[in-house]
Amino acid sequence: MISGQPDRLRRRSISLGVAPDDAQDVAQTALLRAWRSIDTLQSSEPGQMCAWLDRIARNAAIDLARQQARSSLVPLDESFEDPRSVRREVEIRETLDGALRAIQDLPATLREPLVLSVAERLTAPEIADRLQISAAAARQRISRARKRLLEGREDASPGSAKRS
Repeated sequence: MISGQPDRLRRRSISLGVAPDDAQDVAQTALLRAWRSIDTLQSSEPGQMCAWLDRIARNAAIDLARQQARSSLVPLDESFEDPRSVRREVEIRETLDGALRAIQDLPATLREPLVLSVAERLTAPEIADRLQISAAAARQRISRARKRLLEGREDASPGSAKRS
């Protein structure tokens, strides 16, 4: 009755999102559970049996997912970071906040082409089309925006002299 079921249950497990490496285990677990609970099968018709085995396979896949989720949890005491890495995280956040402020301080005519270029990865002709300017103007505005950001960064760095 179940001779062709292991491959079908393996494929069914994969369709349920089980990794191919684990699908054979889920199929074997499902068949073992089916064997142990064969007396709960209400009809030995092929359609009924397939549905019953699919339900058992689905439950085995869910159990595997729960087991993997539990084993991937990190113990609480290991989740705390080294204070040096927290300090580094704060430095990175401050740098990013400063960069965002510098971009926001750019005039809209420079900020828009820069954001479209960097964030949306548009080409100069695409930016030109969107902003209703020429491609050369788009490239020039992006260049000017980058130059202003670089100058602002150099002015903000400790020990740097302001350019005239």
